[in-house]
Amino acid sequence: MSSDRSHLSLWWDSLDASRAERRPLDGDLDVDVAIVGGGFTGLWTARSLLEHDPTTRIAIIERETCGFGASGRNGGWASALFAAHDATLARNSGRQAALDMRAAMNDAVDEISRAARTDGIEFDFEKGGSIVAARSAAQVARAHEEIDEARHLGIGPDDLRWMDVDEARAHLKATDVLGATFTPHCAAINPAKLCVGLADAVEQRGAAIFESTGVTEIRAGSGSRKPAAITSRGTVTADVVVRATEGFSAELPGSSRAVIPVYSLMIATEPLSAEIWSQIGLDGRPTFADHRHMVIYGQRTADGRIAFGGRGAPYHYNSAIEPSFDRDTRVFSDLRASLVELFPVLADSLITHSWGGPLGIPRDWYSSVGLDRSTGLAWAGGYVGDGVTTTNLAGRTLSDLIHGESTDLTRLPWVNHRSPDWEPEPFRWLGVNAGLLAARWSDRSEATRGRPSWVASKMASLIGG
Repeated sequence: MSSDRSHLSLWWDSLDASRAERRPLDGDLDVDVAIVGGGFTGLWTARSLLEHDPTTRIAIIERETCGFGASGRNGGWASALFAAHDATLARNSGRQAALDMRAAMNDAVDEISRAARTDGIEFDFEKGGSIVAARSAAQVARAHEEIDEARHLGIGPDDLRWMDVDEARAHLKATDVLGATFTPHCAAINPAKLCVGLADAVEQRGAAIFESTGVTEIRAGSGSRKPAAITSRGTVTADVVVRATEGFSAELPGSSRAVIPVYSLMIATEPLSAEIWSQIGLDGRPTFADHRHMVIYGQRTADGRIAFGGRGAPYHYNSAIEPSFDRDTRVFSDLRASLVELFPVLADSLITHSWGGPLGIPRDWYSSVGLDRSTGLAWAGGYVGDGVTTTNLAGRTLSDLIHGESTDLTRLPWVNHRSPDWEPEPFRWLGVNAGLLAARWSDRSEATRGRPSWVASKMASLIGG
């Protein structure tokens, strides 16, 4: 059977629309490792397990198509950003643990490229780094605080540095740029090409992938009973079952308050002329953002567009997920306005694509990966929108955990971290949406008053601080 997924994102629109879907599960199955979710987390886990031991029997169970979720719809940043701040990691686990986590994330950017080259995957990878502009006095202050914090922890200018106004504007010709922070540890990619290529690669290595198969329950193991993934088409039992469902985790029994789905939306321009690019910059395809509170993110695509996204869509009551939430005309309009405000030369450029989808946010904004030997259940997620690279690290870490190995990866501070549950409704609906309002208000206040917003600092736990 075949299905057109081009409506999901610009990235999906770049793929062969006639790709055949894989068969669904047809009856009970017993394997070594069952993976629920066919996105980056599940695919990197399967690849790592098979690279370690090609005889491992793996079943990946995907409700839709591999890459249907955030893996095929994100901003295309393979960045070294980790959801929890370095200072948070240092405070909770010590300075060296924070530095180890930072080094592992930096290395993972290059590991993605290495693995893709090994498997013959072309996905428009360009490691041009990331420029985050400071466009107000308050943003300049926040940028220097970030750099000061990095230096205090021992993170040097080779990993994060300040660009003065002239250097920043030479690379990013946006309005009102007063300087920028820059890290080399980021690549622009086409995430759907990577995800689809990974699915093909792990299948060729021996994993079984079942699409159009929704898991209704992940059952813990107990005593002699193995853990299992329960579907209407059969039950998959395994020595280990991995939950790799990220923003969709809230739909599984027992996980409704573990990770909440918050929507991030994107737009993309038509391919731009060389004349327009000369007024924008971004030579070498660095990803870009600025230091506002309401997150924005963008990249220059391989075919010469700008793909631009941001937060701003509301959290929906009781962690609801609906296809209609992928599209919000108000947010799309706000994104276009923000893009034109950054680059006035785009005022008459066409927006050819608009899309969105849910990402997963844990209560403490702290990604985690782990394995509970007593139940046979493993998990990874809570990436808060920074999952393209973190999933690669998660997959390799899960492989080591499942094989029972003690490695540098299994000793990282996010391993077996347990985030607290989100509050019951209506408290989380009120709190999360209040955080979004606070971010908007703080950005407006800083633009007019020029001082950092005290509201943003007070609401930091709800808006990603």
